[in-house]
Amino acid sequence: MLPREYTEALEKQTLCEYACLSSETKGREKPIEPCELRTEFQRDRDRILHCNSFRRLKHKTQVFLSPAGDHYRTRLTHTLEVAQIARTMARAMRLNEDLTEAIALGHDLGHTPFGHAGERMLDKLNPHGFHHYEQSLRVVETLENNGEGLNLTYEVKDGILKHTNMTAETKEGQIVRLADVIAYINHDIDDSVRAGIFSENDIPQSITDVLGHSKSQRITTLITSVIDGGAENIGMDQPVREAYEALHKFMFDYVYTNPKCKSEETRAQDMIAYLYQYYILHIEALPTQYMNNAYKFGADTAVCDYIAGMTDSFAVQAFKDLFIPKSWTMY
Repeated sequence: MLPREYTEALEKQTLCEYACLSSETKGREKPIEPCELRTEFQRDRDRILHCNSFRRLKHKTQVFLSPAGDHYRTRLTHTLEVAQIARTMARAMRLNEDLTEAIALGHDLGHTPFGHAGERMLDKLNPHGFHHYEQSLRVVETLENNGEGLNLTYEVKDGILKHTNMTAETKEGQIVRLADVIAYINHDIDDSVRAGIFSENDIPQSITDVLGHSKSQRITTLITSVIDGGAENIGMDQPVREAYEALHKFMFDYVYTNPKCKSEETRAQDMIAYLYQYYILHIEALPTQYMNNAYKFGADTAVCDYIAGMTDSFAVQAFKDLFIPKSWTMY
């Protein structure tokens, strides 16, 4: 028996009735020969992990733009925390951990530089709109691998697309959606406390009495609530869900709309707007792949593809190169 076949057999023996078995995947758009070592979902995980878009996440904003410190989250560390939380829940509920991990690692590949501020600006500029979860799917289907895409399985792509405001077809995809909100609310609190925006004691007691008085306690409470609910109906119990919603409102008031936290967002959005307008008028300035995409998919789509793929620092440098005068040098 091949290692892949052994894993597939093990899944059938150990996973719960609601799990998505790798041997029963709906497959890929372009069929490929099975791997001797890895299941289909393990292959997807590896394809995502080794792609360029995944590596660029380490230089993309999570909440704080270019923070002066090494310990603030980036889009990459957020992704890793989502994957860890999702795997914990999937394992405890006997769902497919490999599928869960693949979706989690790929869920934010389409995020823009400067976090949601960049996303909102591209959504405003592009007549077709822009949403990072749709762009994440576009990355794995069309943009990665020099325009060939990663050729992922149906289930992984479904989970990536639906991780924000839709219900995934698999329980594993639904797990990732909850892992995403559990991760970001807690690491955003951690980063905000580190930045001096507020202290743990500022969180209302009505919330901490339910969720806990530390990051570890909150994460444990939220994860346990989902696990205890079972795999048939993925979700939190009512008291925990209400406490989470109150905590999110607290973060919205203290952080997500706080001028101190968001002081640089206007400048970042202005840069995005300048870059967008420039490339719309100068398609020839795009790299070859994106210039070809402009003729294939339209200029607006291709420019969004290019800008969304930028890291924060690359976007700043591109803006400087295009719009900041350089010192004159006599040769």
